[in-house]
Amino acid sequence: MNEIIYMVFVLTAGVVLGILFFGGLWFTVKKVVTSKRPALWLIGSFIIRVSITLVGFYYLSQGSWKNLLISVLGFIIARSIIIHHTKSNEEKTIQLKKQSSHEAKS
Repeated sequence: MNEIIYMVFVLTAGVVLGILFFGGLWFTVKKVVTSKRPALWLIGSFIIRVSITLVGFYYLSQGSWKNLLISVLGFIIARSIIIHHTKSNEEKTIQLKKQSSHEAKS
């Protein structure tokens, strides 16, 4: 029973790592557009995101390939969540822009 609880914890922690990684990437890309030093943002964000992710995987795996695999599965699930979230936000923004341009033409 304890092993199942730990596997659920590892999966959840993998999702959290993925949200931090891909959410941080999304934030960085949005910030780079308006930044005076985009290279600094990109390099700094990459180093921070990769460091957190690798340390997280290291501690979650505890030397077991099964735990590592489960945490990577959670990481991939988080990628899907972030992609869905960002696409829906972009689609809403595009629709609002189209509506406002149609209203301005009328």
